[in-house]
Amino acid sequence: MSRLPGGPIGREDAIALLGVPDEALPDLLAAASALRDSGRGKRISFSKKVFLPLTNLCRDYCGYCTFRKDPGEPGAHTMTPEQVVALVQAGARLGCKEALFSLGDKPEALFPQHREFLKHHGHRTTLGYLKEMCELVLGQSPLLPHVNPGIMGEGDLARLREVNVSMGLMLETISERLLRPGMAHDRAPDKIPRRRLATIELAGKLQIPFTTGILIGIGETHAERVDSLLAIRDLRERYGHVQEVIIQNFRAKPTIPMRHHPEPTAGEMLRTLAVARLLLGPDMNLQAPPNLSPENYPRLIAAGLNDWGGISPLTIDHINPEAPWPRIVELRRATEAAGYELRERLAVYPEYAGRPEFVPEPFRARVRDYTDNEGYVRQELELWRRW
Repeated sequence: MSRLPGGPIGREDAIALLGVPDEALPDLLAAASALRDSGRGKRISFSKKVFLPLTNLCRDYCGYCTFRKDPGEPGAHTMTPEQVVALVQAGARLGCKEALFSLGDKPEALFPQHREFLKHHGHRTTLGYLKEMCELVLGQSPLLPHVNPGIMGEGDLARLREVNVSMGLMLETISERLLRPGMAHDRAPDKIPRRRLATIELAGKLQIPFTTGILIGIGETHAERVDSLLAIRDLRERYGHVQEVIIQNFRAKPTIPMRHHPEPTAGEMLRTLAVARLLLGPDMNLQAPPNLSPENYPRLIAAGLNDWGGISPLTIDHINPEAPWPRIVELRRATEAAGYELRERLAVYPEYAGRPEFVPEPFRARVRDYTDNEGYVRQELELWRRW
């Protein structure tokens, strides 16, 4: 293990490290933590957000998802413009800066009811409607939109770039094996890895600050997990746009096809985080959702993360509704106990916030107004009072 703090490491080493025994885990975590400190210092960040589930209709049927619905199912919905405005304005009063839109992939391709909804609101596509809702957020609140809309072509990415400070798409896995019948991505045409990689690459060509990541524990092998991280690293090295990588752990739920599938253990999560840090290097912003590992905040920090992701004081995690967000005061306490400072950031990370090639002109004044000279949210900022 003594060779690891100098990281990054190669593919075969990474695969082997995902299987290290428990007695070797402290050395692996120490190596990842030292590498994180060398690049990110003693700060751990988060974003204060409103979670807007624009529509949970989706043409994909992933084996682990409770978010997606068919029309007519209990809880199926598409938000109206009035609902969007009410939610972001409520979030602004609580100090939120980020409006996170999540939605199902291309529901209009499958559901005539959704096509009628879009037509009623003057659109043919969900992405067209999403763009209008982002414009509404910018015009009716001080929040900055960040969207996770699934697979996109270059035209859609370019249009959404005009109204988003950053965007995202989870790669989840590079494994095509999981598309087979009975596997996690069976009946999920938008989870074909090459299509997701193509979207992330197009975002790079358009210089969009981008969030991606992997989902662990859905049936992938250690080699497939490492190859997914290497694919992300390759895109970041080519385009410089991947601002954040999320390591998200599968959670079993009683209503999903994979309800009996074993969840990754805490040790597996820690190994994956540490290996991700060693693979991706000292400067990468590495996140693990704290609400999915509520007992492990100190160990997640020890494994090399430097970001807690988006935390909402208003809305639930609609992807994992059974897992409440931690209170920011709890995160601050855990972060400071580990010897780190908790800092709020925008949906666009500090190192991108000051780079005009990554921040479209309409956002620059607002981003500048919200941040200090290091790119973090100014601690005295009170948005709603000035809106």
